[in-house]
Amino acid sequence: MLGKKRNLSDSVIIIPTYNEKENVENIIRKVFSMPKDFHVLIVDDGSPDGTADIVKNLQKEFPDSLHIQERTGKLGLGTAYIHGFKWSLKAGYDYIFEMDADFSHPVDKLEALYDACAKDGADLSVGSRYIKGGKVENWPRNRKLLSYYASVYVRMILWIGVKDTTAGFMCYTRKVLETIDLDDIRFVGYAFQIEMKYTAKRLGFKLKEVPITFTDRLHGTSKMDGSIIKEALFGVIKLRFKKYKRRGGDNPN
Repeated sequence: MLGKKRNLSDSVIIIPTYNEKENVENIIRKVFSMPKDFHVLIVDDGSPDGTADIVKNLQKEFPDSLHIQERTGKLGLGTAYIHGFKWSLKAGYDYIFEMDADFSHPVDKLEALYDACAKDGADLSVGSRYIKGGKVENWPRNRKLLSYYASVYVRMILWIGVKDTTAGFMCYTRKVLETIDLDDIRFVGYAFQIEMKYTAKRLGFKLKEVPITFTDRLHGTSKMDGSIIKEALFGVIKLRFKKYKRRGGDNPN
């Protein structure tokens, strides 16, 4: 029941989905095979391929640890995560993760992200491709260069202190998401990932990067398109001059 602390796990993995029938069952089972007890929240944007039906069928097997929120239409990555954040806060989780459904993010690094926050004192941990020990596999050279130099560009503009600024494999502590005014987050594509990190940084939270190997998806199709790249490039300038406030409107900076 929402509003009550869940006894079995302090952690939930939010996985947004749109047409992920080839991946969704495998990623859910992989998460549930981990030594630490993680719960999973699928936020599905009305996938016409039956992704939600697969999840609902799996709920019979995992009734207490697998959850789904269905939305009508493809509303964007950022809004899916905001929806998931609000649901997870109401449900009482202390550590709230972002992860893709397509196995590009290594499930076996979930515990390292958790430990960075729960044991090492970070407020937000980031699975990073661009610190020592991190790497990218199965991407063509031009996409590697685009991603890397996009992060360099963001760091030059925002001085964010994070090398993998567009990373989408993260763990938030509850206090971060309770403090950020989630209704004030404006971007919906990859700029959303930049905005969340930069907002947390501006509000004084500690970010820590954890090295990961990012692997390009094997099944399904990428959601990347030109409008998402454009949003990220021009959105960074807007972020630089935005006023940042805590939930409730206090302490703008």
